[in-house]
Amino acid sequence: MTGASKPVPWKPLGDTGVHFWLVQRMAKTCGVDTAQAAGDGDLEPEAWVDMIQRCRACQWTQGCKRWLSRHESESSAQPPMDCINAKIFKKLSERQR
Repeated sequence: MTGASKPVPWKPLGDTGVHFWLVQRMAKTCGVDTAQAAGDGDLEPEAWVDMIQRCRACQWTQGCKRWLSRHESESSAQPPMDCINAKIFKKLSERQR
């Protein structure tokens, strides 16, 4: 053993349904049509599940909800840097433009 490591505090994952809709709302606000992305082969089912799982583990949920409430009427907003899936949303948005 190279040394004692600090235990990482366990945090439960967020509710799947809540985070499914957060990811869906973020996609729409950033101009991403997830159905189109799936149909075009840009968003595999496993990648979609991974996005939701990452969101469930994210600690920025309340900030995300506030950001979405301020930007929901937009359809081409840049994803916030605090979003754990921001790079994916940006990539999908660029492909659909």
